[in-house]
Amino acid sequence: MKKLLFLLTIVLLISSSLSAQTKPETKTIFAPSYDYVNDFEKIMTPSQVKTLSEFLKTSEAKTKSKILIVTTSSISPHTDLTDYSLELDKYLLTQLKIDTSILIVISKQLRQIQVQGVDKIRVKMSDQEMKDIISTYVVPELKKGDYYKGLLVGSQQLVKKIE
Repeated sequence: MKKLLFLLTIVLLISSSLSAQTKPETKTIFAPSYDYVNDFEKIMTPSQVKTLSEFLKTSEAKTKSKILIVTTSSISPHTDLTDYSLELDKYLLTQLKIDTSILIVISKQLRQIQVQGVDKIRVKMSDQEMKDIISTYVVPELKKGDYYKGLLVGSQQLVKKIE
């Protein structure tokens, strides 16, 4: 009886110590890597993504400011695009070491766009100027359904402003 109790105690201790050592899995909703244009919603053609990415890469070399575009159909578990964008920006900086100057997050399905700039951009462009560029150049094209043209023209205007 003592041997059985001893074996049972050993088995319980070993199993609890093994489960205590497992690292809890943190699930992220964001992709493991990001490029200049991340069309997760598939609203542009591959050639449009490539052209826009090349423009943003060339612009970064000139302006020393990185513009990153993300399209997404879902912001779950977040309830609004602002929270999603802030968390994505934090994830990019802390986990992937990507320091964006301007982050553009757009969702065709949700019919929303969010643009965030960092403090170093505000020296060259205010938040209101950024919003004006988006509402003047990007939103009209989005309403027409031409996401590529809206993002390209908007990016060109943002780059002109920060040059």
